[in-house]
Amino acid sequence: MLKRERLEVIMRQINLHNRVLTSDMVQLLNVSEDTIRRDLQELSDNNSLIKVHGGALSKSYQTTFDDVNVYAREAKINIAKKTIPLIKDGMVILTGGGTTLIELVKQLPNNLQATFFTISPFVAIELAKYEKIEVILIGGLFSKNSKVTYGSHVINQLSEINADLCLLGTSALHPKNGLTDTDWEINQLKKTMLHSSKRTAILCISEKLNTTQRLKVAPLENINYLITELNEADDQLDVYRLKSLKIL
Repeated sequence: MLKRERLEVIMRQINLHNRVLTSDMVQLLNVSEDTIRRDLQELSDNNSLIKVHGGALSKSYQTTFDDVNVYAREAKINIAKKTIPLIKDGMVILTGGGTTLIELVKQLPNNLQATFFTISPFVAIELAKYEKIEVILIGGLFSKNSKVTYGSHVINQLSEINADLCLLGTSALHPKNGLTDTDWEINQLKKTMLHSSKRTAILCISEKLNTTQRLKVAPLENINYLITELNEADDQLDVYRLKSLKIL
C-alpha cells in the first residue's frame, strides 16, 4: 500500500471512530509500528488530527465540536431530526457523548420539558440552553480522549437511573456482532446505560454499519431503534431488520 493510501485509511478511521490506536492500525494496514507512528506524526504536523500516546484523536473530538470540524455533519443533522419524534415531554433521557448527540441537542424543540442525564459535559452545555430542560451531568473521572466522565462512581450513578430512553452514538454496528467499541471504560459505560433504560436508540451514520470493534457492548436484540441518515427502506439496512428493532 502506498503512503498516500495509508494516510487516507487512517483519516477514514479517525473520522468514523473519532480516535485510532496505533496497534489497531498496525494490524489493519499490515505495517510496522514505527511506520504508523511516522504516519500519525505527519498527519499531526499537517493539522489533520491530534497525536496522543498510543494513537490519535479526531480534531473535532478534541474541540467543542465546532460545526466546521464535524465529520459528515449533514448526515448527523438528518439523523438528529429523525430522532426528535422519539423524545416526548416528561421523559427521563440518558445520553452519551459525541458529535451526533451534539447535533441532536441542537434540534430539540425550544418548549421541550424533560430531564436529561448525560456523561458528556459538551452535551450538558448544549442542553443548558433550553429553559425547560433539567440537565444532570453525571460526575466522575474525565476521559481526555472521549470527553465523557467514566469510572466506578459514574457507573454506580448510572445504575440508579430508570430512564425512558437512552440515546447513544456508536463506533461500530454489525448485524451479527451488534454494538461494539474500542475503549474498555466506554464499553462499560454503554453497557450500564443500556441496562438503566427502558428503550435504547442508536444513532449511527451509515459508514459505521457493517463494522466491528474489539469490545462487544450489546447484541442487536437489545436495541430498540436504529437511526441512520438512510431512507428506512434502503437495501443496506435489510440485514438489521429484526422484530425488536425499529429502523428510522
